[in-house]
Amino acid sequence: MERLMLLDGNGLIYRGYFALINVPLSTSKGELVNAVFGFSNIVLRGFQDVRPDYVAIAFDLPAPTFRHGLSADYKATRRPMPDDLRAQFPKVREVVAALRLPVFELAGFEADDVIGTLTREAEGCDLETTIVTGDLDMLQLVTDRTRLMTTRMGVDATVIYDPARIEERYGLVAGQMIDFKALKGDSTDNIPGVPGVGDKTAAKLISQFGDLDALYAHLDEVTPEKLREKLREHHDQVLASRELVTIHRDLPVALDLDAARFGDYDREEVVRLFREYEFRTLIDR
Repeated sequence: MERLMLLDGNGLIYRGYFALINVPLSTSKGELVNAVFGFSNIVLRGFQDVRPDYVAIAFDLPAPTFRHGLSADYKATRRPMPDDLRAQFPKVREVVAALRLPVFELAGFEADDVIGTLTREAEGCDLETTIVTGDLDMLQLVTDRTRLMTTRMGVDATVIYDPARIEERYGLVAGQMIDFKALKGDSTDNIPGVPGVGDKTAAKLISQFGDLDALYAHLDEVTPEKLREKLREHHDQVLASRELVTIHRDLPVALDLDAARFGDYDREEVVRLFREYEFRTLIDR
């Protein structure tokens, strides 16, 4: 079976930046390039581990998305992007262009939604897909033919999530991750969930009842009473959170396998960029 690798552009740039935030990765000209290095390192590691036949990348656009229309508080607690991180995005785009990776982005939606749509297309083409990202927001997309690779402990160690790994960690199947996240919330994106309900309680409830609808249909069976009353009190908030965390998979984007064919890249330009940014350790790789 042929392999597709889908890169979460913004997620990997952020992961590279914050994983190396205490590492003084600057060029001799004084330009900070830690996010560019982290991004490039993760991508090259992905190439090595996955050995894909096709590669594509999705980016977020700076404009608000439909989720901001659903909730004015969505991501409202996030700090503004640091200026020294913002300055590195064009450099990452140069690396992406030199690697000749097709870029997908769509106004009003996030990269997660774009990737969700592309993975559905890929499964229809009988491809095995690996999503490479900096976080676990896309666990809901995991299937027998779609897995998620994320980094931990910096940018060098990777973890692969397939259905077995999700079951091992959460005791859930991938499709239940939407309701799990709606219950526990997500402080990073300012999604409230139910106050006091964390990973263990959310996983236990979804495992016991199957999904949110069944949970609320059998709310009287929930113990202890204090938890039952919290769930009842925050019913509407949980359903609103579920809408926010659900990845849309029907966007008007099309997977062009010819453009995504891996290996046809501008090696001279990649080497030139890595020399300019002084990534000597990455050139041979």
